[in-house]
Amino acid sequence: MLARGPEICMLQRKATGWMDGWFSIPAGGLEAGETIRAAAAREAFEETGVVIAPEALKPVHTLHSLTTGNQWLGHFFRADEWTGTPTLCEPDKHADLQWRRLDNLPDNTIPYVRQALLYAAGNEPYSEYGWN
Repeated sequence: MLARGPEICMLQRKATGWMDGWFSIPAGGLEAGETIRAAAAREAFEETGVVIAPEALKPVHTLHSLTTGNQWLGHFFRADEWTGTPTLCEPDKHADLQWRRLDNLPDNTIPYVRQALLYAAGNEPYSEYGWN
């Protein structure tokens, strides 16, 4: 998550075929040979145009999720320093960029993202989603 004081950068998904219209944070998957931190920095650049040194990413939460029959791990990092101004760099995939406080997340924040952000804010390093 890109953090600017008490606010974080939220992106509204569109035209991806999954959770379109819902808000998330800059995120994505690993590419071959890539570390998790490097992937987080790359995704932030691809989606918002900011440059983050991978070592500047602080791990804040791990989410073990079961969604649509698939289980996966989400690793959440916080960046307080970067170069550039966050902007919509993938307008074909994102409709909006907003800075939001954790106590004022959009109603249409992806539920597991909301959970991970709130657990991270409470210094909880791990949670599970969708297992009940």
